Amino acid sequence: MAAPQYSSIVADDVARLTRDLEDVLPRFDGATVLITGASGFLMSYIVETLLGWNRSGAARPCRIIALDNFKTGLPERLAHYEGASDLQFLKHDIVEPLTIAEPVHYIVHGASIASPMVYRQFPIETIDANVGGTRHMLDLARNKQVRGVIVMSTSEIYGDPFPEFIPTPEDYRGNVSCTGPRACYDEGKRMAETLAMTWFRLFDTPIKMIRPFNVYGPGLRLNDQRVLPDFVSCVLAGKPIELLSDGKPTRSFCYITDATALMIRMLASNVAGEPLNVGNDEVEISMLDLARTVSRIGARALGRAPFDVKHAVSDDKDYLVDNPQRRCPSLAKARALFPGWAPKVGIEEGIDRYIRHAIERGR
Repeated sequence: MAAPQYSSIVADDVARLTRDLEDVLPRFDGATVLITGASGFLMSYIVETLLGWNRSGAARPCRIIALDNFKTGLPERLAHYEGASDLQFLKHDIVEPLTIAEPVHYIVHGASIASPMVYRQFPIETIDANVGGTRHMLDLARNKQVRGVIVMSTSEIYGDPFPEFIPTPEDYRGNVSCTGPRACYDEGKRMAETLAMTWFRLFDTPIKMIRPFNVYGPGLRLNDQRVLPDFVSCVLAGKPIELLSDGKPTRSFCYITDATALMIRMLASNVAGEPLNVGNDEVEISMLDLARTVSRIGARALGRAPFDVKHAVSDDKDYLVDNPQRRCPSLAKARALFPGWAPKVGIEEGIDRYIRHAIERGR
């Protein structure tokens, strides 16, 4: 089979991941892994990493069943693997029950609309995927007696945490609106966690709940309409960066390889019935400082002067409604469970890699 034709940045990311996870990835040798939302940003990196292991060190290749309905996922993300014997593409909407004839050893359930701008346009579909879709995957996990199943949750289940709960630990119960424009996603994910814990308690299904905090990197769509892709899109279009808030809200951003490494460690572990924060707690940055950082790094990548940052108002009246003022994870649990893991990619390097990937791929 010809070498995968993807960007050099993604190729380097996958090579780093297979090296970092060489003590973990052998646990997937000969296994079948079902991944929902496989053409989405987060899930495609898990697919890439497992297939990268097949090609670099697996004693027995694992088999990937990549499931997606392609409503928000991009088929081209994994197109370079089309025809590979260790990857099966399956077009399916998880709101419908799924029958798989062969054994399945692991499930990573990541199918969901994640962009606030998009899920506010499709609230019912968002609820259906996060609640009904999760129910179908848990039924499948129970029937197949899987070794592990990840249910992808979100840091949004914490809502807008009270100051004394930042950095936010997994046992914080949240400060979430159940009626606001974000509730279809936030409460849908909370219900997904309730379902997962119910299956764990009733059926001993080995579930692991992942709560990502602002993960970014190559493959995160530039039209995703979250803040970092918006800033990078302005830079690549040669326009001033538009800041659609007062610039004071803060976030902790996590580069995709750090998130992927932690998720794969969790999937392969014997930990079950537990939520886990996934993120980077080293820098909590304001949106204004983030805009300035993107301006500086983008200018360097393009060989030009830094971009102006200007304040603007979103055409979406709900853009800032229920928008958390601060978001930063406590990673004490992750470090205790997996002493070999720690964030490796700082925000400057991560943004540089994201921008260079976009330039290399012609946006």
